[in-house]
Amino acid sequence: MTLEQEIAKRRTFGIVSHPDAGKTTLTEKLLLFGGAIQKAGAVKSSKIKDHARSDWMEIEKQRGISVATSVMGFNYKDIKINLLDTPGHQDFAEDTYRTLTAVDSVIMVVDCVKGVESQTEKLMEVCRMRNTPVICFINKLDREGQDPFDLLDEIEAKLAIKVRPLSWPINMGKGFKGVYSLYEKSLKLFTPSKTTIAESVEIGDINDPEVERLVGENNAKQLRADVELIEGVYPDFNVDDYLQGKVAPVFFGSAVNNFGVKELLDTFIKIAPPPIDRETSVREIKPEETKFSGFIFKIHANMDPKHRNRIAFLRVCSGKFERGTNYYHVRQNKEIRFSNATAFMAQDRETVDEAWPGDIVGLYDTGNLKIGDTLTNGEKLMYTGIPSFSPEIFKEVINKDAMKTKQLEKGLLQLMEEGVAQLFTYDLGKRKVVGVVGALQFEVIQFRLKNEYNATAEFMHQGIYKACWISSKDERKLAEFIDSKQRHIARDKDNKLVFMAESRAWLQMVQDNFPDISFHFTSEFKA
Repeated sequence: MTLEQEIAKRRTFGIVSHPDAGKTTLTEKLLLFGGAIQKAGAVKSSKIKDHARSDWMEIEKQRGISVATSVMGFNYKDIKINLLDTPGHQDFAEDTYRTLTAVDSVIMVVDCVKGVESQTEKLMEVCRMRNTPVICFINKLDREGQDPFDLLDEIEAKLAIKVRPLSWPINMGKGFKGVYSLYEKSLKLFTPSKTTIAESVEIGDINDPEVERLVGENNAKQLRADVELIEGVYPDFNVDDYLQGKVAPVFFGSAVNNFGVKELLDTFIKIAPPPIDRETSVREIKPEETKFSGFIFKIHANMDPKHRNRIAFLRVCSGKFERGTNYYHVRQNKEIRFSNATAFMAQDRETVDEAWPGDIVGLYDTGNLKIGDTLTNGEKLMYTGIPSFSPEIFKEVINKDAMKTKQLEKGLLQLMEEGVAQLFTYDLGKRKVVGVVGALQFEVIQFRLKNEYNATAEFMHQGIYKACWISSKDERKLAEFIDSKQRHIARDKDNKLVFMAESRAWLQMVQDNFPDISFHFTSEFKA
């Protein structure tokens, strides 16, 4: 198969949502259709041993939430699908933001009862930054939810994107009968089941009396009125508008009952983009270029508790990746060889000898790779747009066991390189402060330090408003600033200078007093 053919058969996407919208359940049903798993796990209960397939970390099993991005590959109708299931919890949003740099499109899950929630809005902002194509799946139709038209209006208003329903629910909650596919002109009848696939009835004409027999007279009348309104209000679905991120096609269903998922998947493989062009510091890279290139968007240590290893997640962007080949590590300016490369099915892994644009490859690493690193066939370029945001909560690390200082430092370093949180070390006193987006991250760090590194730490709250990366075109002015604000100067894990501002008002005053200093609220992981 040629490079172009390999690219054409690949779809790499992320699933995003607010917590509890049913994202992990939808992920499992997609895997069921792809034959990647044989039965769905239990998502929310810590009492059930058969946990959700994509939630593999011990703390995820205990809490019933996803805290790390899982990568899963499977085949469906001759299409190779690379699925990235992201954390829904807002405390782990930064991992999701970085993951969105590695996908070509997104499926966004919305709870029909709760509608658009705050985390969904934030995630949509990240998608809009790159004009990422978005498909919306409105979930939990087996529950009494909001009016479907109200949900569409809410999505357009809160997410600032036009929508076009491609399926439409027939009632909901206890009276839910199924959906009418506006895309295929067929009726999908609902039967509560976690394993079977919905019965599909081809309807050439929505006015066919057969509709009454199948869903009842009142439901048939309402469906016809709704479809007439949809066709009158919403323009015909345009695939190009979707690919440009201008319109989001909308599907309705119930992931837990395996309903509406197949229609979503069938349409997805038809309209979702294959691997796309990507920006670098030098030029735009096209996937069909013969020379290999790719970037690291995630690092995870200790995926297998029996083997203390570290895996870097590589998104292949162009050419062909081959195991055992020497590749150029741009940041370190040296050749590096990977004799072990893996493909993922959540925690399970299998060795791969080659990979193509769109594929996600796991590289066993001893500490050479960092998030944002670029690997090429020799060209000096860096993939851009992998940010580190200024944290919102800061706490000092307190070592509770002086005999385990080395273990603590190693654990902190590895967890920070995974992107779990950010570590700032003050120039004065070498105090270590961890910055996170949400408080739950401290619990994860503490848990993993103890279980993976046998180190015990506590965290003491710090009155810090913002961590600002600083730079200046005038080296002398920068040195003067550092000298005058020495108590508030720290360095991140990459040794970049950071100013730790204690309040918004004070930061504004400092900015006014030092106009030659640039204050940055996001950091690009560049060389």
